[in-house]
Amino acid sequence: MAKVCEFMDVEYSEVPRKDNQPLASKCRCRKLLFRITLNTFKVGILACVIFFVVLPIIYRYSYNFQRAAVFLNFVNVPPSPDYENPQKYGINGARNFYVSSGDIKLGTWQILPSNLEGSNETSEDFFDRILDNGQNVVIYSHGNGGCRLSSHRIEIYQVLRQFFHVIAFDYRSYGDSSKQSPSELGLVEDILIVYEWVRNRTKSNVFIWGHSLGTSLSSHAFLKIQGMSVDQPVGLMLESPFNNMREEISEFPLAKFFKFLPWFRITIVDPMSSNFKFETDKYICGINVPIMIMHAEDDNVVPYKLGYRLHTNAKKCRSEDQGRLLFYTFGSQHHFGHKFICRAPDLPDKINTFIQLSLETRHNKELQY
Repeated sequence: MAKVCEFMDVEYSEVPRKDNQPLASKCRCRKLLFRITLNTFKVGILACVIFFVVLPIIYRYSYNFQRAAVFLNFVNVPPSPDYENPQKYGINGARNFYVSSGDIKLGTWQILPSNLEGSNETSEDFFDRILDNGQNVVIYSHGNGGCRLSSHRIEIYQVLRQFFHVIAFDYRSYGDSSKQSPSELGLVEDILIVYEWVRNRTKSNVFIWGHSLGTSLSSHAFLKIQGMSVDQPVGLMLESPFNNMREEISEFPLAKFFKFLPWFRITIVDPMSSNFKFETDKYICGINVPIMIMHAEDDNVVPYKLGYRLHTNAKKCRSEDQGRLLFYTFGSQHHFGHKFICRAPDLPDKINTFIQLSLETRHNKELQY
């Protein structure tokens, strides 16, 4: 009796015989290969449906999913931080403490200027008093993910302390700060809390530095500070900024995997830009001090063109009377990317120039009143 092997135009006997064993084995291999190919195809189709259809729909209707993607506050870098000991991370002449307001507690580092780094004083009273020694102060507003002791932030503190007392803090839900859920207005409020804490302790000139997501937060906070009855900050520095969340989501490098989808805008861009506006291009128009914008051409998180658009928009909507606008490009050949403009050899000179410009602007405005 004979039987036809499936998928092959070859007959072989049901009774195994020595002369047709290789043929039967070859038939079984082809059947196995077909099954593997078919199953792989099915898995691929299922993965595509999940990745390109199911996940975008879930993202469209999940505020928590969107919030996690924006703030990345679940990312713990480094995994076992020692907030109490800044010196463990190469930051000497610093203290860890907490700024509190209501039910909000913000983990903070106060880092002395380089000229005071060798001080043997460690008391809280000393750190409170020294903040009012006449040297400039900068409040550092970090981006999303990690905390105040992430390695690239440590590097920028070392640069900034050449010119300032550095106040570096973690927003709510980051680091060892209060665990309330983050929002744009909530994190802006955190900057205001830290600013008021600083202003209650010093009459020195205060600058604000924002990085990445922190550029939008600090711009928004700056606008609110201008409406408060407190001494005003004298300058705003924005490192690797974007113009608004809508364009950041559209231009984010990972978005290229979804942009071809007809439903990309309605499932990802529209809900994100509705729930998380971060409209830096609007905030910046009302800021009445000099602003310095810095962006690396090889930034693979916030594309350079978004920082350039912010600068272009600011030139159009701001008057010269509000304060000078400086824009610095760092070429891709330096490989600074999104986090390491702090390694630019000429960054200290740019910071010093901006400080002098800001202080001169403040002085000239005071003369007008």
